[in-house]
Amino acid sequence: MTKVLLTAFEPYDRWPDNSSWMSLMELTHWYDGPVELVTRRYPVNLLKMSERLRADLQAGYDFAIHCGQAPGSTQMRLENVGLNLRTDGAEILPDAPAAYRSKLPLAISAQKIRDAGIPAAVSHHAGTYLCNAALYLSHHYSAAFSMRTQSLFVHVPLAPSQVARENSDAPSMSVPMTSAALAILIQSLVASAT
Repeated sequence: MTKVLLTAFEPYDRWPDNSSWMSLMELTHWYDGPVELVTRRYPVNLLKMSERLRADLQAGYDFAIHCGQAPGSTQMRLENVGLNLRTDGAEILPDAPAAYRSKLPLAISAQKIRDAGIPAAVSHHAGTYLCNAALYLSHHYSAAFSMRTQSLFVHVPLAPSQVARENSDAPSMSVPMTSAALAILIQSLVASAT
């Protein structure tokens, strides 16, 4: 059975909820595919997130799908590149590769999500904050410890309830829709591996 680690972040700053975690929780309520899903919620702290991610990956997964919310995004964004770069310009890890690029068929997966009527695209820059760090470190730990895990990061739009709470006109996507997109992504990845 394919084993998938699904991670998301806890609330941060002014956000009492995090759409990435909301999507994972929704998915676990209804998903019944032939895949073992393991969910984790990480703190918005680089050191703690890194420690927990490293420990979690030791359990041995086929795929690690990391999720984070992206205020302002209009679509699910499948991130292709993790950079060894932090917001302050320093390296995440000294003497480590400058970047990791996903070998997964992200364009095919994004198309399958769009075919289901859900906006999605491949993105080539996950930023320089924790989302990028999760993607970079997941690739790095898998390579450094010769794990089979293939990693990617998905940026999830805000949920409508978050936008309503802010009394904002920011774009949003329903939690059932984002969780459906994640299910399609998982099915696409599993199909590509067989």
